[in-house]
Amino acid sequence: MSEPAAAPSLPRACDVAVVGAGPAGSAAAWQLARRGLDVVLVDQHVFPRDKVCGDGLIPDALAALARMGVLDEVMGQAQRAAFVRCTGPRGRHVDVPGRLAVLPRRQLDAILVRAAERAGARPWMPARFEAPLVDADERVVGVRLRAGGAVHDLASRWVVLATGALPQALIASGLCERRTPSGIALRGYVRSEAMVGRITGLEIFWHPRLAGGYGWIFPAPDACFNIGAGLTGTHAVERGDGGFRMQDVNLKRLFEAFCEVYAPARELMARGTLQGEGKGEWKGAPLRCSLSGARWSRPGMLAVGEAAGSTYAFTGEGIGKALETGLLAGEAIVLQATDEAVRARYEAALHALRPRFRLYEQAAHVNHRPWLTDLVIWRARRSPRILRRMSGVLEETQNPGRLLSWRGLTKLMFE
Repeated sequence: MSEPAAAPSLPRACDVAVVGAGPAGSAAAWQLARRGLDVVLVDQHVFPRDKVCGDGLIPDALAALARMGVLDEVMGQAQRAAFVRCTGPRGRHVDVPGRLAVLPRRQLDAILVRAAERAGARPWMPARFEAPLVDADERVVGVRLRAGGAVHDLASRWVVLATGALPQALIASGLCERRTPSGIALRGYVRSEAMVGRITGLEIFWHPRLAGGYGWIFPAPDACFNIGAGLTGTHAVERGDGGFRMQDVNLKRLFEAFCEVYAPARELMARGTLQGEGKGEWKGAPLRCSLSGARWSRPGMLAVGEAAGSTYAFTGEGIGKALETGLLAGEAIVLQATDEAVRARYEAALHALRPRFRLYEQAAHVNHRPWLTDLVIWRARRSPRILRRMSGVLEETQNPGRLLSWRGLTKLMFE
């Protein structure tokens, strides 16, 4: 990737300013630039850069990567996997087959930025978003950035906001409806030659000590493993006034509990070496789920990716839907002639996705009742049909509510 330009060559105007160069922003920039629009892709970091994530690529992400023409490049660097291993509190597990891969976001996001640049987008990094520029009618007409210690105004016909789960950019843009995240997670990379070949699938573990979430181990390239733990529904703690507040969570203790109750995690930590600066590092991050917590648009601006809440509440998977929202935003801007039509097309596309997100949100109750995973695993080990349905949830050809709603769980007992 080319180095960022010097400050005097900062662009003054473009057709679309995309703020945030993660999967959603890069997908939007790629979609817009390949259709001939002048796109400036802004991020506060110089790429490649680290990003807290589970790094798992499930079928919806692979399909979006194929659409962007980068799937072969991604799979050439990724660690492939053939199943998700779901393990319940009693230690019983079932392997759910699927086409899967793991690639650290440092590598994945750099590939996506390069794809946007090849399509014609102009990256400007590092530059920090401060606020939208608005006209007398309160339409967004550009962005105010801080680059090299100086403030710079970039005029644009449209702004695509792809700034992730942190609320500051949403607040500055007038789109934030809830400051607290939907979930939080902690992850690290552990290198262990001894565990290569022993952990070959994407492992997910539920237990009462992790109630409200789960732990995971995903095999990454070069004998590394992405290991972590997280909670969903962290924003939904009732206050005395009828509102909600952020759940008080100690992620480090949650992870320690994961290692205490799940032998593969305990062994990986004992036999491996934590990667990162100094003696290694853990990183935490918020999640925004279920297409909630923010408005999706305002005149002149569309929110995509986690800024729009593109992560699934049950699984915490967000890469695929982040890519999808970016592509949808790009299509709306390219294909529609008026502000109203662009916003209507984009919001209609997200509304069409929302029922699926609601099903995953309903399924997330299992994270708070880990014993239910034992029931599902017990039945799936005895029923190829149920196992196929679980694989269909990965492929998004099956409704997770059919398995994980109370009605679905009741039916499991009699199938």
